[in-house]
This record gives sequence, C-alpha cells and structure tokens, in this order.
Amino acid sequence: MRDLKIPEQRHPEKAHRPVNPQPKKPSWIRVKAPVSDGYKKTAAIMREHKLTTVCEEAGCPNAGECWSQGHATMMIMGEICTRGCTFCNVATGRPDTLDVFEPGRVADAVQKLGLKHVVITSVDRDDLDDGGADHFAQTIRAVRHRSPDTTIEILTPDFLKCDPSALETVVAAKPDVFNHNLETVPALYQEVRPGARYFHSLRLLQRVKELDPSMFTKSGIMVGLGEDRVQVLQVMDDMRSAGIDFLTVGQYLQPTPQHHRVDRFITPEEFESYEKSAYNKGFLMVSATPLTRSSYHAGDDFARLRSARQAKLAKG
Repeated sequence: MRDLKIPEQRHPEKAHRPVNPQPKKPSWIRVKAPVSDGYKKTAAIMREHKLTTVCEEAGCPNAGECWSQGHATMMIMGEICTRGCTFCNVATGRPDTLDVFEPGRVADAVQKLGLKHVVITSVDRDDLDDGGADHFAQTIRAVRHRSPDTTIEILTPDFLKCDPSALETVVAAKPDVFNHNLETVPALYQEVRPGARYFHSLRLLQRVKELDPSMFTKSGIMVGLGEDRVQVLQVMDDMRSAGIDFLTVGQYLQPTPQHHRVDRFITPEEFESYEKSAYNKGFLMVSATPLTRSSYHAGDDFARLRSARQAKLAKG
C-alpha cells in the first residue's frame, strides 16, 4: 500500500531525477500559517465528504487564506494522476476506479460551504476512454441542481487521447468558466510537461469557444521555470488567437528537491508589466502576481470578468 505522504512513494517517477536545491523565497512570497477557525471549518467539511482538494495535493501557498473564507478547489476523480509533470506535486501512478457518488458529495459540500463561485479541477485520467469528461459533466449538473445560483468554474485536463466528443460532453454541461492551463512556454514542454502538447492544449480552448461562444475561457502559466519575456508574450498572443478571455500568471514554486528547479523569482514589478501587456493584447481579465494561482480569488475575478464583457459589449 502506497503512503502518499512519503515523497518517494508519491512521486516514483522522480526518484532518479537530479536533486535541485530549493532556493530561499524572497520577501514578497511569504504567507501566514493556516490557523483560523474558518480554515478548520472548511477542512472539516472536506473530510466529512471525503473530498480531495488541489489546495492540499498541490501544496498551494494560498490555502490558508482561501480556506479561511470557505473557498476550496475540489479535485475530482481521485488523488493519483496518470501524468508525471516535473513541476507538479500531485501524486503519480495508477488511479483508482471512479467514485460514482463523488459528484453528489461535491454538490453537498458546495451547498454547505455556501459558495457563490466554485472551482472544480481533476487529475489527468489517461486510463479512461473519455478522460473523465462524463464525470466532470455529472459533477457540474449535481452542483447546478443543489446550488442553482452558484457559478461554476472548471479546470480540466487536456483530453489528449480522447475522441473530440469528450470535450463536447463537458461543454454541453454548461460550466460558467472553462479553464485549462498551458502551464509554460512551448520550448519548455518536453522538460516541464512531457505528457502534454502545447498546441493541442491551445486548440482545446479554441474549440470550447467554437462549441459555445458565450462560455468564458481561461488559461494560466507559471513563470520562473526558465522562460524569457519574449516567450511569455508569444504565449499571450497565442492565447488571444484562440479567443481566451482570462489569463493567470504566477510564480513557480518548487515542491521538493526532485521537482523542476526554480530558475529565478520574478519580481512584483515584472508581474505588473506582464499584466499591463496582457490587457493591451485584449484579455478581458488578467491576474498576474507572484502568488496568483488558477483558483486564487476566482469568485471575485469572475465578477470582474463578467463586468468586463458587459462593458465591452456596451461599447459595441
């Protein structure tokens, strides 16, 4: 029996990778320990419903802040991923069978937390014919049934090995925001995201817009992996060509010495410059800060995203 709390068992694919010393974090990447009553209440609801969160599995630095406000990002389809991305702290291996009761438990937790906006993500499930698309759709429908006023944001895998109908199944379930992260620049894909394909991920997001032009699309990248500014700006251009509405840019933080090294820490001033460039390229919403993550302040950002679209339509 694997113990996923032990790094060697959590990431067997990284056992022979070189050790990369983890550099000291600069002053602008410091977060408080999660000790609030709100945090404990959220944790209790997650445990009561036997739910996995990406906040915990990926070691998100914002978990204390978000959970204290009752905001947790649900991670469906188990806690073991079929991919072995070199940046990611989610466990790798052969996943368990899907839990048919999970969509209902997610919906119940969303209702108990009183969420106005929920983010639902998953591990990659290359072992499933549809990549877990139907499970995503069932979860969206279950949340919509229990909490009809809650807006739903999904962060999906790339469905790389699936029939095109898999994506159609998810889009047909009508999430409010469809997010799929490109993660990094094309030149770093072989090292950082070896199981994925940059242009496939880009095309996935473009197809969402073709299937439902009214659906908001979102994608994000990490910086500090070894990319340069020109490469980041090119990714922005590619995203805008695919019609992506919302861009997130955050600092990569190294989970363990066996993970991809931190090339450097990007300064807050550089993040401000990225944000300005992205808005100039036509994104409706941009979040670019050292601690930005896909679901960080997602509810507030969704409200701003919707307002930005309305303002743009009003201008004609």
